[in-house]
This record gives sequence, structure tokens and C-alpha cells, in this order.
Amino acid sequence: MADQHADGDGFEQPTHFAFDAESEAEIPTILAKYPHGRQASAVIPLLYVAQKQMQRSAGSRWVPRVAMDVVAARLSMPPIRVYEVATFYLMFNTRPVGKFHLQLCTTTPCWLRGSDEVVAACRKATGTQHWGETSADGLFTMTEVECVGACVNAPILQVNDDFYEDMDAKLTEDLIASLRRGETPKPGSMIGRQTSAPVGGPTTLTSLNATPAE
Repeated sequence: MADQHADGDGFEQPTHFAFDAESEAEIPTILAKYPHGRQASAVIPLLYVAQKQMQRSAGSRWVPRVAMDVVAARLSMPPIRVYEVATFYLMFNTRPVGKFHLQLCTTTPCWLRGSDEVVAACRKATGTQHWGETSADGLFTMTEVECVGACVNAPILQVNDDFYEDMDAKLTEDLIASLRRGETPKPGSMIGRQTSAPVGGPTTLTSLNATPAE
């Protein structure tokens, strides 16, 4: 993927993409899940395979246009249909992102629980000011996303594929500092919440030996 050309949005688009050995090993298992003649249904998982490969080869989790074309050819579908999928779902990045993609949910549940503080902390810790911007060191890209479906433990900060839950400003700054040091904190609730139980622990069914009420 050495050859590139300038995109109208100001970044380089590769002029060549081919699935590598690791990707090729995944693809038959994916395609086997769909009936003959319905291979187009595999467009989402194959786009994800391409995005993971770009991270391995270029250090950035994104799907260039030429990779979408390769997916279209593999699935015998028009390229425009692949473009439609790749640009609709926020899980696919259609431009390069930093090593750590900070995806911040700002919809109502997260906003009510303090997502504005999380956004401000991300900007302070990374030096970025605008959505879609990548930090000067190339490590962090901030993206505003729609609901990620973990509202019960809001606010949520998704880093690449990992969810960090129950965030606040300090926890956000601590998380980013850890990532800079090359550490990967355990995903999940940052306040020790047990799955989606109330803060402080479960209040019902707390004993395995409980007997039904008479």
C-alpha cells in the first residue's frame, strides 16, 4: 500500500489494497455463515476485517476507498453499495485516525450524566479542539458518536473497541495518561460497578442460598 494519492479532504488515499494472509484466513469462516448467492450480507464483517488490517499495516483503523472496492469485488456487489454501508455506520472510519480513537457519546443519557465534562477533559488532555481532529502526536482522534447502547453506565468513552463507563473528567484524564504510557486499563465501569448493578452493589438476589418467600 505504498502508492497513495491526495484526497479532496486533505489526506492520502492508498491506490492499492489486498487482503493479507491473516485477513484471508478469516474470510472463509465469515462467508460460510451466509447462503450461496447471499454473500453481500457479509459486507459489514469484511469491512471490519479490512479496517483491522489497516491498523496492522498502517497503524490507523480506517477503511480507504480502494479497500471498499476490494470488498465489493470479493462479494460480487456494486462498489456504491459498500460505500453506503461504510459511510452509514460509525464503527467504520473513512479517514485515518490516531492510534487511540476516542469516541464520545453525547446523546441524552450520557449528556445528563456529564458527557460535557468528559469531552472537555479529552480536549484538555489531548490538545484537540474539534471533532475529527487528531492530536499533534498522532495518538488521539476525537469523534462525536451517537448512542453506543450502554446508557445504564453513562457517560461512555469508547476507545477503539473498548467501552470505558461511568466516566468523569478526572477518570478521563487518568485514562488518557495511561494510554500515553502504553498501558491499557481494563474496560468497563471505572467506578467498580458490577456490570450494570446499582452503584454500591446489587440490592436484590444477593445470596445464592436465598429461598423463595412463603
